[in-house]
Amino acid sequence: EVQKHSVHTLVFRSLKRTHDMFVADNAKPIPLDDESHKVKMAVKLRTEYGSVLHMPTLKENLREKGGPNTGDPYGHKQYSGNQGQELEYLITGTHPYPPGPGVALTADTKVQRMPSESAAQSLAVALPASQSRLDASRTAAGVGDTYRHAGISERSQPPGMSVAMVEAGGNKTSALMAKKAPTMPKPQWHPPWKLYRVISGHLGWVRCIAVEPGNQWFVTGSADRTIKIWDLASGKLKLSLTGHISTVRGVIVSARSPYLFSCGEDKQVKCWDLEYNKVIRHYHGHLSAVYGLDLHPTIDVLVTCSRDSTARIWDVRTKASVHTLSGHTNAVATVKCQAAEPQIITGSHDTTIRLWDLVAGKTRVTLTNHKKSVRAVVLHPRHYTFASGSPDNIKQWKFPDGNFIQNLSGHSAIINTLAVNSDGVLVSGADNGTMHLWDWRTGYNFQRVHAAVQPGSLDSESGIFACVFDQSESRLLTAEADKTIKVYKEDDTATEETHPVNWKPEIIKRKRF
Repeated sequence: EVQKHSVHTLVFRSLKRTHDMFVADNAKPIPLDDESHKVKMAVKLRTEYGSVLHMPTLKENLREKGGPNTGDPYGHKQYSGNQGQELEYLITGTHPYPPGPGVALTADTKVQRMPSESAAQSLAVALPASQSRLDASRTAAGVGDTYRHAGISERSQPPGMSVAMVEAGGNKTSALMAKKAPTMPKPQWHPPWKLYRVISGHLGWVRCIAVEPGNQWFVTGSADRTIKIWDLASGKLKLSLTGHISTVRGVIVSARSPYLFSCGEDKQVKCWDLEYNKVIRHYHGHLSAVYGLDLHPTIDVLVTCSRDSTARIWDVRTKASVHTLSGHTNAVATVKCQAAEPQIITGSHDTTIRLWDLVAGKTRVTLTNHKKSVRAVVLHPRHYTFASGSPDNIKQWKFPDGNFIQNLSGHSAIINTLAVNSDGVLVSGADNGTMHLWDWRTGYNFQRVHAAVQPGSLDSESGIFACVFDQSESRLLTAEADKTIKVYKEDDTATEETHPVNWKPEIIKRKRF
């Protein structure tokens, strides 16, 4: 039978249990024991700085600090090598020598040079240690040795310090020396780019642009729902294609077949046969606006990205959806393909970049360094690197694992597009109509352009949605919000003397964030 207790007893038992539970506050830190703390600090001093403790301390520094033990709040004794002896070095200068050849060395004729105070100090630091100190340093490993033997990289040492080995009197002494901060190397000189042609014809924002592999013509897609093909040399309109029922957001011309691919906010992905100028295939599957597309350089595969937070891989010929790349948590703004691994790179409004395994259809790496939407990604044509653009920064990365290289800071706007050529000129185009040109290797911003809007347009219609270099990389084409396409070329008359690089060797800020 269960024994029955009065309410009074039960309440007091509950109170006692509660009291017992909280009477010992286990979250409180243990009080610091002075003796054990002194032992711990003494061991730390000996193991980490034992190899340099015997070195002399300048008397001026001691005077400033108020005695040898003022800087030591724990009252440690000096390292055993220093006990029972004063660190006094007598520096006498040179031996006496006669003032010239053939002169007898006497007390009147002898010459003796004394070193300057700074030279004496530096010499004192490099003097060989006493025998007792040598024995002690043999038993105690050096700072660098301790780190290396523990299997920890050199970076584990205190920041800004490096272990330098000073050869002095035939024995090695570890000395902690400040390391010089890395500075930006001198950037390569690039001629400035100048606007030389403005092409109009679209009736809405020009959202996308692509140059065909033969470099004869280029194609644009617009908010007026048309795709237009233009002659690259003259800038004349060759052809208009209609079929999309909303803004055309992406165009690309195949190098492997006479096909043009387009996508738009109407969720449609179309394949146009340029021999008949007709749509021959549709790729159905996206649940929302399709924001971008790219073709694989070596296999017949098309990759599209959409506002439905996915990218899709399509077989060009069978129209089948091979993979749906899901993982992003917001609209996927840009997608790029390459032959090497990782073969697909996406940038999204969820602020991440993903590198994908094409065969498995899964994420290899997710890069979370950006703080804002990633609307543009560009792959370098020669190096195994790529760049991503976001309102917070342009960042450069290394394939295949997405190792961070550097930040390109200064383009404070919503970056819609990036383009890079083989000479290492990186172009970033922004929503406010500004275009910055950078040296890829150093991240130096060598030119800033803000072209005027087309007459009749509002200043607020200044915006760059897409930019691309032609196949010769001598022309730069931009698709803009004032319904025009602007063509830039390098200034042939510019030289390094007329347009010098205003560069200073600033300290590199290699922040990841």
